[in-house]
Amino acid sequence: MNQKLLPVIASCIGLLLISASLLAHHSEAAQFDVTKPIKVTGLVKRVEWMNPHIWFYVDVKDDKGNVTTWGFSGLPPGMAVRKGFTKDTLRVGETVVVQGFRAKDGSNNASGNILTFSDGRQVFPGALEVGTIPRAK
Repeated sequence: MNQKLLPVIASCIGLLLISASLLAHHSEAAQFDVTKPIKVTGLVKRVEWMNPHIWFYVDVKDDKGNVTTWGFSGLPPGMAVRKGFTKDTLRVGETVVVQGFRAKDGSNNASGNILTFSDGRQVFPGALEVGTIPRAK
């Protein structure tokens, strides 16, 4: 009986390990430092509406007028649509304020959790729920 049970136990352990790996990939904390919220204002440069995650890029000017492009990761397209974020929500050239969490590697990439337009509208293209998002100052 133990010989029949061993493959079942091994299979279960394997499935658990695979599940943990997949959850880590889709965890906000896996790629972004949730202890370092960021907030930037700039012009939308481009939007990549594709799986596995939407990415949008914003050109941000510093005090000296130098432009840095920031990349923001959002939800998978299907989930974004269910939250009200569609292909027509974000247009190239418009001014936005983006809040999220900076990439752990220190690059100019971040999660795009709160997106505020110049008219005050807000959408939430990122993975975290609104009440759980620490807001940057």
